[in-house]
Amino acid sequence: MNIPFHLAIPVSDLGAAKAFYHDLLGCPLGRHSDQWIDFDFFGHQLVTHLTREPETAAHNEVDGDAVPVRHFGCVLEWSVWEALSKTLEGAGVPFLLEPKIRFAGQPGEQGTFFVKDPSGNALEFKTFRDRDQLFATGAT
Repeated sequence: MNIPFHLAIPVSDLGAAKAFYHDLLGCPLGRHSDQWIDFDFFGHQLVTHLTREPETAAHNEVDGDAVPVRHFGCVLEWSVWEALSKTLEGAGVPFLLEPKIRFAGQPGEQGTFFVKDPSGNALEFKTFRDRDQLFATGAT
């Protein structure tokens, strides 16, 4: 069963959040007010809440990369993942971590990249050629 998740994150500017999530990433708008906006984040409910002080994150090493500890994202079909990376690159969005294959040849092999939204929230987009590897054991 594929049940959507709900995630609420802090943002410092709702207009910039709308431009990033709706206009750039293509996430449809949901309910909203002058303090928050709901987005359909690839089939999941993402809520951006206006705050004056978005949090910052520490990093952990994962397969040789400094991965932001506080992040969220989505697992996409391979072609959607590739197209989104090209869209972001074309729009001049800097990658925290460039698109790459992580855990190559190991259980859990995946394509991944990281970007930040305008409020500094780290997002990871990943893909698997074999989606059954999503929860594979053995990758460290």
